Amino acid sequence: MRPITYLILLIALSLTGCAPQETRPFQVRNLAKSDIDMVTDAHIAEVNRLCRELMLKLYRRNPRELAKAPPGTTVSQRLYQLFEFPRRTRFAELDNRYGIHAIPLAFDPAFEGDRVFALMVGISGMLHLAYNGQDEFFLLDEIDQQKLYNSARNLERIAWQLNHSQDDSGEPFLYANGLSDAGVQNLSFARTFGKLIALQDMMARIIADTQNRTINRVVHGAASTVLLPI
Repeated sequence: MRPITYLILLIALSLTGCAPQETRPFQVRNLAKSDIDMVTDAHIAEVNRLCRELMLKLYRRNPRELAKAPPGTTVSQRLYQLFEFPRRTRFAELDNRYGIHAIPLAFDPAFEGDRVFALMVGISGMLHLAYNGQDEFFLLDEIDQQKLYNSARNLERIAWQLNHSQDDSGEPFLYANGLSDAGVQNLSFARTFGKLIALQDMMARIIADTQNRTINRVVHGAASTVLLPI
């Protein structure tokens, strides 16, 4: 087995949480997948899992935001709206914004809607578009390493905004990392963002190395609110 193939299989196993001795059911469609396709699918599954986790954490820290949603809306319904298949990319309550175009709403003082939903439509949509808007990859499908890299840099900036953006009264637009009543620092949001960033950077590197492509690395502070195109 070639070293790159072995590395790719190890990454896929680690992302899916499967032990090496476990076997996966045979699926005919997998015959149309390369090693890179399998790894890409594993990355997409883990990215989606982390986005769900992040959304749940944000609603737990910011229950007031769900109250701004249409009456009767539950967190489970919000999750379904984001991850139903095929993906929805238009939401009237967000003025039909999606991906990086929805993210600024979460930190806009004039926005009166659900900021958690706006942020997660932005983050999950951005990552979805970084994978060409696909949920699964097959032979002949291509992926742009620059989009993956750009999405990782954008996540760094979003994480910074989440921790530093405040309204006119000095209150955070959304509560995330902080101190508990016992004075213990909560860094669970930082860890989730860190995992997402690492996944996107790793996938960008895999694509660049296997396709002999170059990543245009951006030198830009995380404190910038300007998001890179996807």
